[in-house]
Amino acid sequence: MLIGEVARRSGVSTRMLRHYESLGLVTPSGRTSGGYREYSGADIQRILHIESLRSLGLSLREVQRALDDPAFAPSTLFGDLIGQTQLRIDREQDLLARLRSIEAADPAEWGDVLGIVSLLRALGSEHAALRQQAILSSTPGTRVPADVLAEAALTEDDQNVAGALMWALARTGTDGLARIAPGLTAPDAETRRRAVVAVAAVQGAEAIALLEGALTDPDDMVRRRAALELGARAQATAVPSLIAMVVAGASDVEAAEHLGTLASSAREAERIVRALAGALGTDANPRSRLRLAQALAEIPGEAAAAELDRMTRDEDRTVALTARAILADQGPRHRSSARRHATGE
Repeated sequence: MLIGEVARRSGVSTRMLRHYESLGLVTPSGRTSGGYREYSGADIQRILHIESLRSLGLSLREVQRALDDPAFAPSTLFGDLIGQTQLRIDREQDLLARLRSIEAADPAEWGDVLGIVSLLRALGSEHAALRQQAILSSTPGTRVPADVLAEAALTEDDQNVAGALMWALARTGTDGLARIAPGLTAPDAETRRRAVVAVAAVQGAEAIALLEGALTDPDDMVRRRAALELGARAQATAVPSLIAMVVAGASDVEAAEHLGTLASSAREAERIVRALAGALGTDANPRSRLRLAQALAEIPGEAAAAELDRMTRDEDRTVALTARAILADQGPRHRSSARRHATGE
């Protein structure tokens, strides 16, 4: 079969067939009386083998080795090919994500596009200072893609960069929340911790709802961060978690301050005092009872005053003196109990 016919049947151009011949990949078995190349059935079969291997990503050098070296082990080569292909796919996926992020930002001018591309490249830098600078110095008016910020926030280890990302996410509002929300249900606790911090940077009902969902997280740090943020926003749903924090001695001072704010009614104040006293009031460790006294100092009302009055007779001198000092210093809300204690009633 002459070269033109081989090209038509195999789909390999005559130019490429001549190139194969120059490399020693396929040498026509014969020549016609006129000197034209003539390919045998075995030659054509080899051409098909070459094309099949090339379709898998092998270089011509690798193809020749595969066909001519009896000691060649396909398993080694294909392991390398799989790795190279995966890297290529990852790069393409990264490019696709970048293109979608730019499209979502809806840039009005090429300057905006270049600004977003610059930010994306900087976020991939190994230097934390460059990442932080890129976030804080993003072009005013440019809509930074929320999905890019959320992805970076959920993986950022540097605290300064993370803070800049939270600031940028807060500026995106509910769009940023929607992007960060999946992080609250991530399988690893570290991602959930970053997510709850990011949510805490955003105001509004949507953020409160996400924080309330985090109150049942199995990780202590996630639950406590959500509780403190909800307490700061005067959300009563945080009360049980804040009480648990005081009992555990975890950020108990801040938790007690929020409980004082949330004890807005006599009934709620009594419920909080009863829970705290029940858990800590009879604890054998004086430090636990001291923590109770300090927490009660933040709770208004007669329930807290009565418990503090009881604690002035605690067997531990430090606990008793602390309770007495609190009663004396609290002003009108505990004045009646302080007066009773001072007069020995």
